[in-house]
Amino acid sequence: MSHSAFDSVVLTAQLNPQRPLPPVDHWTPPLLGDMDLRITRDGVWHHAGTPIQREPLIHLFASILRQDEDGCYYLVTPAEKWRIQVDDAPFLAIQLDVSGTGPSQNLTFTTNVGDIVTAGLDHPLIVEYPVPGGEPSPHIHIRSRLHALLSRAVFVELAELGEERQIANDRFYGVWSQGQFFNLGQLDDRAI
Repeated sequence: MSHSAFDSVVLTAQLNPQRPLPPVDHWTPPLLGDMDLRITRDGVWHHAGTPIQREPLIHLFASILRQDEDGCYYLVTPAEKWRIQVDDAPFLAIQLDVSGTGPSQNLTFTTNVGDIVTAGLDHPLIVEYPVPGGEPSPHIHIRSRLHALLSRAVFVELAELGEERQIANDRFYGVWSQGQFFNLGQLDDRAI
């Protein structure tokens, strides 16, 4: 068996969907420095400026990724810790599945690395507007401090499911999932 074939077998075995994620939040290895690894806003993983083509390698890296209190992202094993660059969020939500309607609706998101979460108390949907009136920055919480940016197509699909809701004296546009109303944006008197 060649070295690269062995690597593929090992990676595939480690990425068994039935296997739980490693306990990276409990590991405290020393920081060994910066790795030339960058995740761009479109969810593409780059090493030394070149996109990584091996999906099993990306899935392995995603399984040992964490964000620490300092706001930086790290690949962590029991023996070592490497800082990497993330442009926005480490994952990209690429699919939305909808079941039910209104408060009984469930919105399930699938990421580019295979995570599947349903928006709710454990996985809040957060839409921020870095520039008032500008483009939204929609995210869903995946695990620990890790989020997925919603792809443009997923956000458009999500927005089509929205409804207006009055909260106090303000009108909001949002969506329901697992009995929670998630605000996609405040409406003013000119919007309808």
